Amino acid sequence: MRDLDEGAFHAIMGVVRRVALAVEAVVPSERTYVLSLGSQQGNAHLHWHIAPLPPGTPYERQQFHALMAENGVLPWDEEQAGELAAHLRAALS
Repeated sequence: MRDLDEGAFHAIMGVVRRVALAVEAVVPSERTYVLSLGSQQGNAHLHWHIAPLPPGTPYERQQFHALMAENGVLPWDEEQAGELAAHLRAALS
């Protein structure tokens, strides 16, 4: 983050917001988490996670619980992922 000037940071956040809104337009969600987490790669980088929460998720299963891989990852195949990507591209255009 320290390598970005304020304008670049705001530009990135604008893209993150656009993508999060596209996700909400395509995927039914009660709320959407937008977060940046470090990695165990040991290199300096910046990335954002956009995680929609399914409607009706109990509060105790939200926040950190919902983001832990051991609590479930969608078992999608390439075709399903491709369909989602196409819908997201359409929502972004």
